[in-house]
Amino acid sequence: MAYFAKTYPHIVFQPSDPDRDHRASIAAWTDGLENVNAPLDLDTTKNWQIASVDAFICVNMIHIAPWSACEGLLSKAGRHLASNGILYLYGPYKHGGRHTAQSNAKFDADLRHRNAEWGIRDLDDITATAVVHGLTLDATVQMPANNLSVIYRRVV
Repeated sequence: MAYFAKTYPHIVFQPSDPDRDHRASIAAWTDGLENVNAPLDLDTTKNWQIASVDAFICVNMIHIAPWSACEGLLSKAGRHLASNGILYLYGPYKHGGRHTAQSNAKFDADLRHRNAEWGIRDLDDITATAVVHGLTLDATVQMPANNLSVIYRRVV
């Protein structure tokens, strides 16, 4: 968040996390950045009382949360993104049910061992769910450490 806020000072960022300690950490990292609002307590599985937004940025969340959190995020993006708005996802993903690297397979096994509802998600499943909520896949970009930047767009 701090990197994006410093790089794009003309954009106002609204961070969120349902965990109090995580919100405190976000606040500490973004302290002094005038274009970052105080973090909100938002949970993707619950209703949000927010207005239309131009973009959502979601980094490393989908694999450390139940599938319902991913579904909720996609639903909220479909509901709250402005026309042509962007949902940006970052993290590890499977393609066609297969891991893209052995390190991701090991990471996935560790996640599932810690919580059976967690795990690296298949990009095909995410995209199919995104389409149901009015989002189209715009781009995928290979990133370091076998991660992807995935961009969906709300087109109405």
